[in-house]
Amino acid sequence: MAILLDVRHLSTQFQTGAGIVRAVDDVSWDVNAGETVALVGESGCGKSVSALSIMRLVAAPAGRIVGGQVLFKGRDLLTLNEEEMRRVRGREIAMIFQEPMTSLNPVLTIERQLSEGLEIHLGMAGADARRRAVELLAMVGIPDPGRRLGQYPHQFSGGMRQRIMIAMALACNPSLVLADEPTTALDVTIQAQILELMKDLSRRLGVAMLIITHNLGVVARYADRVNVMYAGRIIEQGTARELYANPRHPYTLGLLHSVPRLDEPRRARLDPIEGQPPDLTRLPTGCAFAPRCAFRVERCAVERPPLVPIGGQGHVSACWEAERLDRTPALR
Repeated sequence: MAILLDVRHLSTQFQTGAGIVRAVDDVSWDVNAGETVALVGESGCGKSVSALSIMRLVAAPAGRIVGGQVLFKGRDLLTLNEEEMRRVRGREIAMIFQEPMTSLNPVLTIERQLSEGLEIHLGMAGADARRRAVELLAMVGIPDPGRRLGQYPHQFSGGMRQRIMIAMALACNPSLVLADEPTTALDVTIQAQILELMKDLSRRLGVAMLIITHNLGVVARYADRVNVMYAGRIIEQGTARELYANPRHPYTLGLLHSVPRLDEPRRARLDPIEGQPPDLTRLPTGCAFAPRCAFRVERCAVERPPLVPIGGQGHVSACWEAERLDRTPALR
């Protein structure tokens, strides 16, 4: 399978009054054509900044990409000028942002917001753009699309607005869609509908997808491969099946233990990951997860573990104790 997006040693930093925040710190991962890949981790671990870095939307001057390559179809997006990058955004790579109400323009109709990308990237106008907009709304399951095109975002529910965002992302037939927490503000039933819709459209249209989430249930059902992030770095990678069956980093174990399971006896409480994520302006010398880790050894405090193969199917882990981990111990 051909590699569509290849992120190599990407680093993104933010200059703040407290110091330099290393939001994305030398991360590497890839997405194959037609594949669904997940980026998983707690809030603040660098997931969304990774996606914004790919789109070259990191807010300057405080934020800047300081190193690495983002190879998309063989071209390094970090070397393109702004005009060239604008032609990539929306046309070849699309993004579904976290909160649709703040991503949609409240004073423009849905028709105008859908047709703008069609005009810019595909040269459509008038009746052709309207016809395509109606097709897109119908494709994402919005009833009576012809009438609803003339409405405004506040006239739609949260689930409908997210469907509109998906329609906008797919409008110009991109090769890759970056979905940043696409179901955060939705109830569980609507979340399932949106995710099923995205998976179905991805499969039918052959679109590759990067799903950014902290929901491991989403990962288990919809992702082919998983990258687990912590403190700006990738700490475990593998197929979804391998990662769930054979997790080999204490942080991944902690995430799995903190999810309620229907196939186990009911417990009084979940097993949380104790402590807080580290200050990204003052990262420790060794493993960033060591202060919260039940498996830590002396080496963890002084030497940062590299990503190394552990098992098969491209499974890698950045943990000195990866060989002795299993899912039995609770992380307390």
